[in-house]
Amino acid sequence: QVQLLESGGGLVQPGGSLRLSCVASGKNIFSIWLMGWYRQAPGKQRELVASMEHSRDAIYADSVKGRFTISRDNAKHTVDLQMNLLSPEDTAVYYCHADRIITTATAYDDQWGQGTQVTVSS
Repeated sequence: QVQLLESGGGLVQPGGSLRLSCVASGKNIFSIWLMGWYRQAPGKQRELVASMEHSRDAIYADSVKGRFTISRDNAKHTVDLQMNLLSPEDTAVYYCHADRIITTATAYDDQWGQGTQVTVSS
């Protein structure tokens, strides 16, 4: 069993910054192919924010390019999202996502965190 544990959401004023963190927790995790962040605003579909394959370049949604930065620590099985110049349009529940989590016993696909709320408001 693996879990994705998120932290770092909250309330921030427009133009401010937040950093989200996510760690994959479980026994004997060997590697994780893909880690990233999605978000879902009220009344909208869940959308990709940023993702990064193991040792590959990141991809970003057009709406966050130049403002958000994703980073991974493969040894610690973590993925962070640094969010700068936040606007009210960034308000959403942000979900950590991981695919192809390989442990010494088995592999887990398409895993999601519980979500963390980010609210951008003055």
